[in-house]
Amino acid sequence: MERRKIEIMDTTLRDGEQTSGVSFSVSEKLTIAKLLLEELKVDRIEIASARVSKGELEAVQKITEWASENNYIDKVEVLTFVDGGRSIDWMLEAGAKVQNLLTKGSMNHLVHQLKKTPEEHFSNISETISLAKEKGIETNVYLEDWSNGMRNSPEYVIQFIDFLETQNVQRILLPDTLGVLTPKESYDFVSELREKYPKIHFDFHAHNDYDLSVANVMEGIRAGANGLHLTINGMGERAGNAPMASVIAVINDFMPEIKVAVNESSLNKVSKLVENFSGFRIPVNKPVVGANVFTQTAGIHADGDNKKNLYFNDLLPERFGRRRKYALGKTSGKANIQKNLQDLGLQLNDEDLKKVTQRIIELGDKKELVTQEDLPYIISDVLDSSSLEEKVIVESYVLTHAKGLKPSTTVAVRIHGKLFEANANGDGQFDAFMNALKKVYSKHTEKTIPRLTDYAVRIPPGSNSDALCETIITWENEKKEFITRGLDSDQTVSAIIATQKMLNILEM
Repeated sequence: MERRKIEIMDTTLRDGEQTSGVSFSVSEKLTIAKLLLEELKVDRIEIASARVSKGELEAVQKITEWASENNYIDKVEVLTFVDGGRSIDWMLEAGAKVQNLLTKGSMNHLVHQLKKTPEEHFSNISETISLAKEKGIETNVYLEDWSNGMRNSPEYVIQFIDFLETQNVQRILLPDTLGVLTPKESYDFVSELREKYPKIHFDFHAHNDYDLSVANVMEGIRAGANGLHLTINGMGERAGNAPMASVIAVINDFMPEIKVAVNESSLNKVSKLVENFSGFRIPVNKPVVGANVFTQTAGIHADGDNKKNLYFNDLLPERFGRRRKYALGKTSGKANIQKNLQDLGLQLNDEDLKKVTQRIIELGDKKELVTQEDLPYIISDVLDSSSLEEKVIVESYVLTHAKGLKPSTTVAVRIHGKLFEANANGDGQFDAFMNALKKVYSKHTEKTIPRLTDYAVRIPPGSNSDALCETIITWENEKKEFITRGLDSDQTVSAIIATQKMLNILEM
């Protein structure tokens, strides 16, 4: 069976830019336009609204210049208005060749916004389409508020499309402008028009106000829509438009009778670029492109993946230029950690693995995110600590810091099984801690704490989380210079851990 081709029109640069707080620069618009057509391979792009601003005109001129040189000019579209030809003049100055003419698709909008009769509106539209044709511009027509038109004034919609059949129109664009359709209505309304007008090219334009856009798109396709309007990351006004990545994945996986030209392996790359340019952050759980959607957190899932990929589905990350990850946190379990160790080429025996797992659970209890890049440092820290017989343990401490007052610390230290306390001030929290520690340690061991010669704090190299802070302290006594490290989510605590290691080295 020959598959039915659906055109994909991306409107990120027009409808997507209507996302609150988003405005692309000229160079950003050009870069995104190139990626959409050349890498993602969408069929068409809607890049601007006519007469918006000088910057918008400049952006469209740059895109149409590039598109003309690369045989894409017929794929570049601009939203225009029934405004006596002013949008057409703007199009000519911008170099665009296809207009998406915004008209009223419901009697409610026509009467209350334009205050015109259908005949008056149709006459103005006819003049605009004729002028565009004279100037070498092709026309698609948006029926704004079409979904409410089909609900509340279907006779008007049919009258309108009957009129458009007589005009020089390439496509009729059916927007669910307010995102109010249910999947059943999407199917019924598109199906009704498909049956009545079998030769007209209909595009379906879904919004996501009820989180139904992807379901509505599926039903619109099933009903016979010829094209879809989508945006990268679901950008758009209010709750946004139907998201490109989700729709393409759904079509490829659940609608074998449909084919699209979109290159799904580029979806993630384009998504991240648009996220960076727009500042519109992708929710971490957004299907296909969210940061967490290919990350297994529960240890039982990682164990299942080791046993015949029990927790895989058809949404394999490699399809989208991504890879599966196994989160490290309080629910990880040994299986998740082993998966990450395999990726790093590391092996631990059961006893050491148990210790590392416990350390990661402790960090998870603090709501810290641990990444794979953190893992070697956790291993080093845990195994280094376990190699020492801890004769000196910092049992507890209170660190205080207040404006206008010197930091102070109360510390309780267990030395060879006995608990001692002391309090001291200092120039900072760690300095106060060291002053209190010296009181206890020097008095009860008759030993001198080595001199601190260097103190460095860093995030472990390669880490992209805030879970860990590594403090590296260099100590010097009369015998030698040596280094201890501490690892924790808190800088001062990591320094205290490094200090406790130093004390146990002295006891060896």
